[in-house]
Amino acid sequence: MAGSRTYRTKVLVLDKTKLKETDLILTMLDERGRQVRAVAKGARKPGGRLAARCELFCTVDMLLAHGRSLDVVSQAELMEAPLGAAPDYETTCAASAIAEVARVCSFEDAEDPFTFAITQRALTLVGSGLDSAHMDLLVAAFVFKLLSHVGYRPDFSACVLCGDPMLSYFSPQAGGLMCGSCASSVPGAELVSTGEVAWLRALMSMTFDTLMDERIDPHTAAFLLGLSHVWAATHTDQRLRAMEFMLGR
Repeated sequence: MAGSRTYRTKVLVLDKTKLKETDLILTMLDERGRQVRAVAKGARKPGGRLAARCELFCTVDMLLAHGRSLDVVSQAELMEAPLGAAPDYETTCAASAIAEVARVCSFEDAEDPFTFAITQRALTLVGSGLDSAHMDLLVAAFVFKLLSHVGYRPDFSACVLCGDPMLSYFSPQAGGLMCGSCASSVPGAELVSTGEVAWLRALMSMTFDTLMDERIDPHTAAFLLGLSHVWAATHTDQRLRAMEFMLGR
């Protein structure tokens, strides 16, 4: 109805912040890819209905009321809980990193359905029982794919400075991969092997599902995760605490 104070939308819950004694501020990504922040009143009360329906990383059908500064949750119906009732430590770490990057790459005044779709799919896969190496691989792929979509696409085809196809270094400041000669003039360039170059290209070209079927050793997966963290932190100009925590686990 035109002029209605309420509206219904499907959201992913990305973050929760305590407000007063019993309320929560929810940071969410709606199905149009727009970031929404709303107050869930009474969500922290023991036995409150909203608490179980607004858990982190879940897909929720919400009825929201427009507020002066923040919207207000009027109703919430849980649609999907990809991590289950009691996710383990590794799963929670990976989901937190995905939600954090989705949060910094979404905005209240900009719609982008791709961000919702890729985030929802990544969270579904996180809850599907992946081993630690594939969890790292998934998060790295998510970061590079989403950052590329919002305008920070790395160049993995040739040296970003001279075009040389012989690649042996990675630099987020320079914009991607470099040859050894050019890397000598770029502080902080990270040495990468031929195999790691191939993996970086795979992160961009393969779907999540295809990547999850590939064999990868834990050391390589952790290294790729580290590169994705530096890329995201550099280009979003944000301290990504969940990714830092995941890397240091």
